[in-house]
Parts: sequence; structure tokens; C-alpha cells
Amino acid sequence: MAQLCKTEYQETFEALRYTADVIAVNPDGEVLLIERGWAPYEGMWALPGGHVDPGETSRLAAARELGEETGVHVAPEDLRQIGVWDEAGRDPRGRYITVAYLVVVPEGTQAVAGDDARTARWWPLGALPQLAFDHADIVGMATNYAGDLSSTDMLMVDLDGGRGGPLPDGIV
Repeated sequence: MAQLCKTEYQETFEALRYTADVIAVNPDGEVLLIERGWAPYEGMWALPGGHVDPGETSRLAAARELGEETGVHVAPEDLRQIGVWDEAGRDPRGRYITVAYLVVVPEGTQAVAGDDARTARWWPLGALPQLAFDHADIVGMATNYAGDLSSTDMLMVDLDGGRGGPLPDGIV
């Protein structure tokens, strides 16, 4: 088999970037978003997420990015995968493939912007701002998926970050 020259190789193989996003929701029906502090979509709202580092799984990356961007720390095993988004053109920087995860956090979970986020805040699912990328589609899928979760699927942490704690009111 003949070797491909660099130009032929670049035309034959598309560069892929691997990312993970998190849809963190609380029992009040709110979703955690960040205001992007960098291009593309600087100043727009998006899901917390980012690149999967070498040697890291998408689940580990999702938990890490959530903590770095919002100060909300969850155990990777508490993240529920809801899908993979790989449409060409979903990111203007090139071909990005993301694995999206859902986590339900307790009422009163506080978020603080960090890393690349200007702001992190909770938004009512029924009153979301315009979202960057295809994050509105991801949130829509997560909302449908969240309806299928039972109370045993919920992440229960104490506000000090310890695991355990009571179920929110109305959940049995």
C-alpha cells in the first residue's frame, strides 16, 4: 500500500476533537449553565464541558470540567450518559464529538464560575437563554431523559460535598 503524502492525509482524514458536556439539573427544575468567556460564542450561555484529556474517559472529563467551570463537584459514577452528539458543523472550530452526561444535584447546590467561565448560574428549564453550539438540543434530550429517572438515580450530597443526605421534599 502506498504511503499518503501530508496533503493527501489531511484531505483523507478529518481531525476529530473529543469533548464531554454536563447537564446538571436540580429538583427545582433548573439547569446549570456557564457564560462563555472565550470564542467561539463568547458571552453566550452553554453547558459546562470541555476536552477529554489524554488517558481520561469522557465521564472523568465531564466530572472534572463541571468542577472546574462551576465549582460543583460530583463523582464520575453519578453521571448518566444521555447521548453522543457528532453532527458535522456543530462547532465552528472544526469537528467536535461530545458525550453528554446528566446529573441531578440537591436543592441549594451553589455554583461559582471558574476556569474559562465568566459566570455560572442556575436557569429555569422553561426560561433558558439562547444557548451556544447545539446545547439547546442536548438540554432538550436531557429533559426528556430526566423524566425517566427515579429517586435512586439522583446524586445525593450534603452541601459540604459529602455523599448522603436526605431526598428533596416530594421525592420518595
